[in-house]
Amino acid sequence: MAQEKVFPMTKEGKEKLEQELEYLKTVKRKEVVERIKIARSFGDLSENSEYDSAKEEQAFVEGRITTLENMIRNAKIIVGEADTSTVSLGRTVTFLELPDGDEETYTIVGSAEADPFEGKISNDSPIAKSLLGRKVDEEVTVQTPGGEMLVRIVKIS
Repeated sequence: MAQEKVFPMTKEGKEKLEQELEYLKTVKRKEVVERIKIARSFGDLSENSEYDSAKEEQAFVEGRITTLENMIRNAKIIVGEADTSTVSLGRTVTFLELPDGDEETYTIVGSAEADPFEGKISNDSPIAKSLLGRKVDEEVTVQTPGGEMLVRIVKIS
């Protein structure tokens, strides 16, 4: 049997996925079933766009439920170590872009809870891969889709 993928995440990230799963199972499923029921009442299903749309949404919801169940079942909770001298999973890192000095701060999390708009980047992202294992005051070349970027780590927490 193939080994399942492990999903590293924070305790908060796992709780957020569990809440989404609960919502999909208890609220969204019922809404979609009701939409299908209403669409069926319109008659001929072969030309019923409301029915087709509701069935597509049902497939999406069921797929997402399966994905979330798998992620939660295979979650590995990130336990923050006391040592904040090195960039690691679960750590928040602040760095300066060189030479212009724009400061950016990101928390490195597992792919399951990555949200760049909230400052959470996946440990699989090019930035995180470049920063993992590094220390404060180190200069690091980061590969980005726009090319290379030189940064200096100023804080790890």
